[in-house]
Amino acid sequence: MDLANQSIVSEFVLLGLSNSWELQIFFFTVFSLLYVATMVGNSLIVITVIGDSHLHTPMYFLLTNLSIIDMSLASFAIPKMIMDYLISNKTISFDGCITQIFFLHLFTGTEIILLMAMSFDRYIAICKPLHYASIISTHVCVAFVVASWIVGIMHSMSQVIFALTLPFCGPNKVDSFFCDLPVVFQLACVDTYVLGLFMISTSGIIALSCFILLFNSYVIVLVTIKHHSSRGSSKALSTCTAHFIVVFMFFGPCIFIYMWPQSSFLVDKILSVFYTIFTPILNPVIYTLRNQDVQTAIKKLKNRFLKRSEVTVLVRNSIMVINSLKKGTKNEKNKLKKN
Repeated sequence: MDLANQSIVSEFVLLGLSNSWELQIFFFTVFSLLYVATMVGNSLIVITVIGDSHLHTPMYFLLTNLSIIDMSLASFAIPKMIMDYLISNKTISFDGCITQIFFLHLFTGTEIILLMAMSFDRYIAICKPLHYASIISTHVCVAFVVASWIVGIMHSMSQVIFALTLPFCGPNKVDSFFCDLPVVFQLACVDTYVLGLFMISTSGIIALSCFILLFNSYVIVLVTIKHHSSRGSSKALSTCTAHFIVVFMFFGPCIFIYMWPQSSFLVDKILSVFYTIFTPILNPVIYTLRNQDVQTAIKKLKNRFLKRSEVTVLVRNSIMVINSLKKGTKNEKNKLKKN
């Protein structure tokens, strides 16, 4: 912590994805649309699962929590990045930078554990269907979610404590659109080789190990499905394949960035876009909205909403008619009194 007292940098400059004004306008438009779609899609999942009792199952409980994490992951940096495209002074305070690092590792760490819980859920459902009800319960799913947040908090705190011990005494230009350790620690006034080893051991190896476990579980699930030729097995194969694509797109960039912290900034920026912008929108598209049960629940929810709207309009019109009749009757009474 003595090194932290040597820091004289009070703010960082975020260089973003490009210096071109035309590209910045393009990114502003695209990322704004993607952010709105992410929030709307994931919110729709949460509302649908809560509103339909048929979806009150362990799998959809985990998917709902994944939607909440994805909305949080999309919100820790994207709104600021979108606003930065409209201003010339793209800076962030030192505390704001540390805060971004905390929330990034909190949400990514939580999502990693939750993805592992979801793969375990699918493994039991497909490979041990007769034991599913006895192994996977509401209490177990709640324990998974609580454990994912605890692990996320512990991991993010270790990264923040590590960042706070770094002395920043000069360079303050972060070659990215948000603060993360691989780009921030290279601005520290110390030898970055040891810091790189710390990052590989605390983030890179953990992400790689979790990905290997997930990969093995999905391989076992896919092999099990392959031995069945029923329609349900075909549906399960499609679902698990889509799930694995999301897992690969989330873990791939994380593993590369944290296993090779000295890699090209351009490559890091491109990969960062995948797990902070594209992955959160893939959850509603691949995990849930293409699911027949969810589509049916959304239609029911829409019909229920439309019926309530029709009833509301009918009640409002009835009240207006009654008020008009009352007003007309009152006017007639006043005329009779005058006569």
